[in-house]
Amino acid sequence: MSTTQSERLRELLEPLVTSQGLDLEEIAVDSVGRKRVLRVVVDSDTGADLDQIADVSRALSAKLDETDAMGQAEYTLEVGTPGAERLLKEHRHYLRALDRLVKFQLTEGGELVARILKVDDEGLELEVPGVKGRKATVRTLAFSEIDRARVQVEFNRKDKNEEEA
Repeated sequence: MSTTQSERLRELLEPLVTSQGLDLEEIAVDSVGRKRVLRVVVDSDTGADLDQIADVSRALSAKLDETDAMGQAEYTLEVGTPGAERLLKEHRHYLRALDRLVKFQLTEGGELVARILKVDDEGLELEVPGVKGRKATVRTLAFSEIDRARVQVEFNRKDKNEEEA
């Protein structure tokens, strides 16, 4: 049974990321011209601030320097967070996206844009915005009905605190 370089890197680096209070979301090794780039994406339930990113980056760099996981060729290490329009794959991703607007690609075809109101083990409770002046509706969506889900950026949304004021 062979393992890919990304799987070996995950096994090596995930304990370090976890020890920093973060989740290792993604690892990718890309070739950019003659150089290689190791991209590591981390996150947590409360997000990751710049100090945490710097700390985990130093820890990962030190670990990679003491092993031959990346081989002898030169590479660049990039550590960051998933970004605003993150792809939702794991149960924890949906929990972190509570009250966010999400675009769903459905397994039966079609798409749905709705706000996540609630997450449980089976799926989601969503608020589907009304069309042409109609009121929003609530819909349940099972995880098995979701092919892909991505958080949407909202520029004009008011915070709940602003609405209550």
